[in-house]
Amino acid sequence: MAEPRGSAADRAPGHVLGVDSGGSGLRVAVARADERDARPLASYTSQEPIGTGPNGMDAHQLLKQLVPAAQDLMRDTGARQLDAVCVGAAGMASLGGELRAELPAALAEAFGVRRLALAADAVTAYAGALGQAPGAVVAAGTGVIAMGTDLSPAGGWRRADGWGHLLGDCGSGAWIGRAGLEAALRAHDGRAGGSAALLARTEAVFGPAAELPGMLYPRTDRPAVLASFAPEVAACAGHDAVASALLSEAARHLAEAAAAVCPPAAGSAVAFTGGLLHLGEPLLAPLRTAFGELLPHARRVEAAGEPLNGALRVAAALATDRLRLPTDGKLLRVTR
Repeated sequence: MAEPRGSAADRAPGHVLGVDSGGSGLRVAVARADERDARPLASYTSQEPIGTGPNGMDAHQLLKQLVPAAQDLMRDTGARQLDAVCVGAAGMASLGGELRAELPAALAEAFGVRRLALAADAVTAYAGALGQAPGAVVAAGTGVIAMGTDLSPAGGWRRADGWGHLLGDCGSGAWIGRAGLEAALRAHDGRAGGSAALLARTEAVFGPAAELPGMLYPRTDRPAVLASFAPEVAACAGHDAVASALLSEAARHLAEAAAAVCPPAAGSAVAFTGGLLHLGEPLLAPLRTAFGELLPHARRVEAAGEPLNGALRVAAALATDRLRLPTDGKLLRVTR
């Protein structure tokens, strides 16, 4: 039986908007709604991150940047309307109350859009890496979080880590940097487990080791400062046993996070994504070893794209009634 006029199959292909909001700023892109890969036609980047207030992430600040950027992108791409929007944001699960309360009406007023997905950045990272296939994704940068799903409503999303640099984020850039600085201070004190090489790099980067606590502890961007030392640890790994062991331990933490959320089915796809992978072989070599040991039933695949690609993919799937990813009150909330 033919679908009624006005259905998703009958409408002319339109456009969708994807948003990626994180600690490094805001990225926005427009794509065709009828493309499964939802490749960006045009994009916008701002280095100004969205702040937080008593009610979580600031919806008004987000809209102040998002609306004019989206209008410019629509003009540049010839998009007359937006069939769907996906906003992926760091902290959506725990700090997204204001966004969930205000964005649906605000975006409907600004663009006439009714189909809206509000997603945690871990979900858009998953969609960017694996699309709508079952499996697991570990997003590793300054922090680390793993997400997995078998796509069933009963199974939903499985999450591991993402608890921040004080309670978790094991194997992340902040974790590696902190562990490297600890090894440097051990060498400074003459305690076991220290690394003279890491002490030398610490003092080259931050100054005298004894002054490090006074420089680091008052800062509000401690995770980023800690993560900035991770490349120094990787650079020392080729000639320093302590640095090499730290990266092996980090790799095992990443593989453990993947194993905790990966569906048990044989051949499940697992992807690792994020800036931490730029550390290269000092991390990737032990990660391959740990993956083989902890996930023998799974297959490792390359991430197809980044969180912004994932936001576009979710928006395109929502616009064309193809969304298969599990919906969730905080991780992936959808309005139609």
